[in-house]
Amino acid sequence: MHFVGLDLAWGEKKQTGVAAIDLNGRLLHVGIAKDDADIIDSIAPFTSGDCVVGFDAPLIVNTPSGFRPAETAYNRDFQKFDAGAYPAHTGNPLFNPPRAGTLAAALDLDTDPASSSSRRAIEVYPHPATIVLFGLDKTLKYKKGAFGDRQRELLKLMTFIEGLDDATPRLRPNRSVAWVELRKRVEAATKPAQLDRDEDPVDAVMCAYVALYWYSRPDDVSIYGDADTGYIVTPSLRPDQVPAPRRKVVPPPNDELHERLTRIDTLLAEVQQEVKTIRERLYRL
Repeated sequence: MHFVGLDLAWGEKKQTGVAAIDLNGRLLHVGIAKDDADIIDSIAPFTSGDCVVGFDAPLIVNTPSGFRPAETAYNRDFQKFDAGAYPAHTGNPLFNPPRAGTLAAALDLDTDPASSSSRRAIEVYPHPATIVLFGLDKTLKYKKGAFGDRQRELLKLMTFIEGLDDATPRLRPNRSVAWVELRKRVEAATKPAQLDRDEDPVDAVMCAYVALYWYSRPDDVSIYGDADTGYIVTPSLRPDQVPAPRRKVVPPPNDELHERLTRIDTLLAEVQQEVKTIRERLYRL
């Protein structure tokens, strides 16, 4: 039995993170792929038999506009952790049809989470999984921001993933040469593009682990939505988990208004000086 994770790009010109683990938590593959044919080829050794493929991408999309019911229900729980989902609908050409659904059909995978099939595909999302599995009060910010911050957050995520060696089910990434090399690349990175390259495989490992977690601990996962309108599978929030307190956001100063205010202050000062000069001359007369 194999569990595959795909951090699926929205288009075939961008890279997709790919990972595969077995029932014992061994990380068998971690890397990237490009177009659909490349993805299918790269995961072929792990999808020829019994498998679960976790797609970090909309798998079933029938909603004509706005959010799917799954995203609405999911966001009620996870938006407050900065882990909200974007809307997927058929009005967006990227999801009409959804790329994940097309791949699942090509791989002959059952997309119904309630199915008893030995070959299945499920829609997963790494961010909520990190919130639940690692006890975070907000998502790790390795996608955007200053390079140094992104690098530290990505390495923190990788350290958390390595800690799953003690979890149930177990994941053993440190025994994978490819994972060790991936971590070394992230540690040695000096440019944002290098982090862009390496974050996708890390996310794919999380997708594969969520698939294993769902298979191993079905009572500890939440399924938002259904097979008709689309769904998202994620480890269930604990009752005591709360998000980080929100800081009051102070809007940045408006440079144009500051310049105008400075000019007015200067003009007022000049007018006051002129009034003073006129009064002095009048009094002397």
